Amino acid sequence: MAREIDEAWVSEAIDRHRRVEQLRGDYDRAVESHQVSVHSPDNSIEVTVTASGRITDIQIHGGLSHRHPGEFSRELQAAVSNATDAARWAREKLHNEIFDQFRALGEA
Repeated sequence: MAREIDEAWVSEAIDRHRRVEQLRGDYDRAVESHQVSVHSPDNSIEVTVTASGRITDIQIHGGLSHRHPGEFSRELQAAVSNATDAARWAREKLHNEIFDQFRALGEA
C-alpha cells in the first residue's frame, strides 16, 4: 500500500530546518563577537572575555611593584574564574534571545 507524501508538511519541515540552521549561525557569530568584562574582587584586574570563553584582554589597574606575587596570583585567578562564569551567563542569555525567536514561530 503506497503512502501519500504530504508535500506541504515536507516543505514546512525543510523551512523550519533552514531557520534553525540560520539561527544556529546567528548564535555562533554572536557567541564569538559578544564580550563581557569582569573584575577581580579588589578591582585591580579587569578581564574581557567573549561569550565563547576566549579571553580578549586583561587590564591591570594600578602598579604591580607593591603587590605580593601570591596576592596578585589569587586576584588574577579570581578574575579569570569570574570571566568563565560571565561567558557561560552570556552564552545562555544569547541562546535564549536567539532561539526564543524560533520557539515563537511554532506558536504562530
